[in-house]
Amino acid sequence: MTEERISYYIKQLDSNFKSDIISIERTYPDKVFVGIRKDALLKTCSYIFWELGGFLSTMSVSDMRKINGSFRLDYVFSIEEKEQSSSPKPWIIVYTMIPGNNPRFQSVTPELPAANWYEREAKDLFGVIPEGHPDPRKLILPDDWPDGIYPLRKDMDYTIRPGEVKPAEYKWPKEEGITTYIAGPIHIMADEPGQFRIYLDGEIVVDLDYRFSYAHRGVEKLGEARLTYNQVPFLAERICGICGFVHSTSYVQAIEEAMKIDAPERAKYIRTIMLEIERATSHLLWLGLASHLAAFDWGFMQLWKVRERLMNLAEVLTGARKTYGINVVGGVRRDIIEERRKKSLEILKKTEVELKDIGETVLKTSTLLKRMEGIGVLPKDVARTLNVVGPVARGSGLYRDVRKDHPYAAYRELSFKIPLYTEGDILARFLVRYEETFESLSIIEQALDRLPNGPIFEEVKEVEAYRPAIGAVEAPRGEVVHFAIIGEDSKIYRWRVRAPTYSNWPSVPYMSRGYTLADVPLIVASIDPCYSCTERVEVVDVRTKRVEVVEYEEIIKRSKKGV
Repeated sequence: MTEERISYYIKQLDSNFKSDIISIERTYPDKVFVGIRKDALLKTCSYIFWELGGFLSTMSVSDMRKINGSFRLDYVFSIEEKEQSSSPKPWIIVYTMIPGNNPRFQSVTPELPAANWYEREAKDLFGVIPEGHPDPRKLILPDDWPDGIYPLRKDMDYTIRPGEVKPAEYKWPKEEGITTYIAGPIHIMADEPGQFRIYLDGEIVVDLDYRFSYAHRGVEKLGEARLTYNQVPFLAERICGICGFVHSTSYVQAIEEAMKIDAPERAKYIRTIMLEIERATSHLLWLGLASHLAAFDWGFMQLWKVRERLMNLAEVLTGARKTYGINVVGGVRRDIIEERRKKSLEILKKTEVELKDIGETVLKTSTLLKRMEGIGVLPKDVARTLNVVGPVARGSGLYRDVRKDHPYAAYRELSFKIPLYTEGDILARFLVRYEETFESLSIIEQALDRLPNGPIFEEVKEVEAYRPAIGAVEAPRGEVVHFAIIGEDSKIYRWRVRAPTYSNWPSVPYMSRGYTLADVPLIVASIDPCYSCTERVEVVDVRTKRVEVVEYEEIIKRSKKGV
């Protein structure tokens, strides 16, 4: 990214939307905040998305009514498509204010399908209405939640419990001749609830719909209401059991940006090491589970055995198998001593040799590869339209990786490749993760070899209240984005977390259509969704209208047989 490119984008926006732009601020070196009139939101976002090559990374609503009587809407775009693939990219954040007494705005979803869930969530939690949205169903709130109560508004009274109301009917997509049934969301063996709806013509999937948020934890509100900005990392790293360090890093980088401080180089290297350990262990976990779903249990057991070495590596470096309690705003709280550094390098060398040996067998197992080849194809144009992230994007030919697009931590100083496949099927996503695991091992080794001397913590500074900031990190599943506004008294005024699965879930129906019921478990698993399992589904045969409840064990059995 060059100054020339930033200036070019500012000039394009100014020339095309001069009468609609209220302000253009370059608050941070790689970020341009564009304030616009409410009525210009759709055309401005559409222009950035399609003409400037932007990807919608997140969308946030902030309740600013006590400050200026308005709700603030931020659409955060990563400008990638028309930039060189390996060069850093800029951010363009389009924001507008909508009146607190009439919180309505023109939905951008009709032209930006990637905004679908963001705007539905905004309606549920803040009561801001995206007019013209093609799918105005509830997304987060339960069906029996009363109208007029919005959990993330600042004036929400949490001592009041909503009374009982008649549950509103949840409108699933319908096609002629298909009977609608609710499948799930609760099963005694399920770790997390969720609703799947699979529409079938015989064994062929006609369509699929999924509804989530039955176990919404209110993490963002807890961070805003109870904690100071330096206590939130403890909460952020518990958003995901596998990607905890990813979330804490994304959050602290956002706060550091708002404070205009830079973590010491040694701290950046330590963060990079922890992030790549997390990536490698996550990928190995997924590669093993994918092998299991394809009835290749030798691969499952061997890949998980290698994963144990990396879990031990995490314990050597941090004292625990999970990398909790390390990140703080300004750096890290745990250093790497020389003895542990040397031991870690020894573990890495053994791990790489073992993984190569196992990998050779895995990649020669034709039954495994054939089970994934040509299944669950996500075309590149659909991936682009939906703004999928991580291995799902790179398996469909999209060169997207925050480590290259928006370098952070020590990634500018280290050498690594971004695996890319164009087939868009499950096998492509499998190979992306497999190759990325080796790249992660290489990054860890480089970072340990080059670990600079110096402090691991930078003193924090006062921050201007109500200044928005963004932190982005490449998680194993893809781009994680934390949007934060620090308020008064060191409290977080607004904290918006966007995990990668949030961006990837909407692509599953496109991957599933035209394939068999037996393919669905592998297709769903191929995005590595951040949920434990779907215990049962109901199957609707569109020809016979017969409804069949298929238990979890039967679905897995069919998946392994491939029939």
